[in-house]
Amino acid sequence: MKRAAALALAALMLLMAGCAIESPRAKVSRSSVKPSQRSAPTVGEVYVVTKGDTLYSIAFRNNLDYRQLAEWNGIGSDYRINIGQRLRLTPPGAAATGDVATQAPQRVAPTQSAQPVLPMLEGAGTWEWPTRGSVARGFDAGGNKGLDIAGELGQIVVASRGGRVVYSGAALKGYGELVIIKHDEQYLSAYGYNRKRLVNEGEEVGPGQSIAELGEGPAQKPLLHFEIRDRGRPLDPRRLLPAR
Repeated sequence: MKRAAALALAALMLLMAGCAIESPRAKVSRSSVKPSQRSAPTVGEVYVVTKGDTLYSIAFRNNLDYRQLAEWNGIGSDYRINIGQRLRLTPPGAAATGDVATQAPQRVAPTQSAQPVLPMLEGAGTWEWPTRGSVARGFDAGGNKGLDIAGELGQIVVASRGGRVVYSGAALKGYGELVIIKHDEQYLSAYGYNRKRLVNEGEEVGPGQSIAELGEGPAQKPLLHFEIRDRGRPLDPRRLLPAR
């Protein structure tokens, strides 16, 4: 009996030890996943608004112009949306194909039709680099939607151009702590992989103003992911940034 009790106790201790071990998956941070690179939404696709979403972040995630997204869904100029609200991601007239889950869209293989067709850069204004450092990965229309800039952990990230913060959060899978700035009715810029956000939604920021502290990218190395969107479409930031 004593031997059986000892064996049972040993088995219980092993089980408890196994439960205490953290799985490798749990150690993966939000910034360890690269931003989803999806093509345009399918006809009739619908998204259900969840906590932390803004009209701007939903449009950004789906490569859409936020003004068109508002128009398609009868949303007013305040761009207010509510949790649980169903938003069509394509123009009216097509039947919905089902709800998009609260998770970020799955990555799809790029096709020729998915490549952004960029207009002339009218009214672009003056831009500046969002942080110091070298470009670790450049823009690729079918892959990387911006620039990955290598730096030092905690160094300051600044607004590349003046504007209003329209998103400050961590709800977009693959971007970590993310800040999105609306500069005018045409251009947005985004700053991902931050360690800490220094601005809140609704704040007006000037060019060169501190907005975040640089964090770690997918390889757990200090990195800033920087994007510029022209009416919802990813644009190579180096077309607007001054030469280095």
